[in-house]
Amino acid sequence: MDSDNQTASVTEFVLLGLSAHPALEKTFFMLILSTYLVILLGNGVLLLVTALDTRLHTPMYFFLGHLSLLDMCYTTSSVPLILDSFLTPRKAISFSGCAVQMFLSFAMGATECVLLGMMAFDRYVAICHPLRYPVVMRKAVYVPMAAGSWAAGITNSVVQTSQAMRLPFCGDNVINHFTCEILAVLKLACADISINVVSMVVANVIFLAVPVLFISISYMCILTTILRIPSAEGRKKAFSTCSAHLTVVVVFYGTILFMYGKPKSKDPLGADKQDLADKLISLFYGVVTPMLNPIIYSLRNKDVKAAARTLVTQKRFAW
Repeated sequence: MDSDNQTASVTEFVLLGLSAHPALEKTFFMLILSTYLVILLGNGVLLLVTALDTRLHTPMYFFLGHLSLLDMCYTTSSVPLILDSFLTPRKAISFSGCAVQMFLSFAMGATECVLLGMMAFDRYVAICHPLRYPVVMRKAVYVPMAAGSWAAGITNSVVQTSQAMRLPFCGDNVINHFTCEILAVLKLACADISINVVSMVVANVIFLAVPVLFISISYMCILTTILRIPSAEGRKKAFSTCSAHLTVVVVFYGTILFMYGKPKSKDPLGADKQDLADKLISLFYGVVTPMLNPIIYSLRNKDVKAAARTLVTQKRFAW
């Protein structure tokens, strides 16, 4: 009964953010706000272009449109909360608001992991089996692939979020993070979290290890096929069709592996510096990476640049 009363008393969490570094808050507010606007503009244009230009109605650009939508949803689930924390002295979020934010960020992140694997398969079929590509990657196949990515990500988020928010929180309610990051929230639980840890390990294997392995095998096959192309021009053209996706994969998974794979400091002073570094890396993952995706695809893709120019020209004449 005491545990129930204590759990019920936790109606909100306090987000520390960069409270320990007030001099950085104004600078980061302007940087994050400008980056967020660029994310919405860049990914919005990319989503609009892939939807309106019939030349881009192919599996690769269909997945790219979903990637842009994911990036906008992911950043919108956390960036407004981060910006608000810079402006208000009491950086509080309700219990239910914390659960919603955790669910959205988890769902978008897990979905993107699966979607990048689907995009790798699309490039594998396009380069390694070009004659079979129209049959293998027909609409009846690639639409369920995208839908399955969303379903898998949302299902995982429901499981992880429900398990985390059902825990009793009967002590400190201060989250040492910008958002309701699940690892930071689990530290506040006053119950055994071994089930949560096991569940997260399983989810990491399914949504991180398996896609990375699948993408690696796909690109090994792609590289082998490209090296067999006799002409240098043919090799360059084949590689250009998957270079943007490969760059996005390296940035996305590289940031995740660096964020969760680096050793933890046991020194108190080192731990404080590490907390700040963890927050900055998390910001890079949540803000900078979604901003880079449309830049990478627009700079390295002639079709997207041509479609964007066409769209701008049409709008100019319409006005």
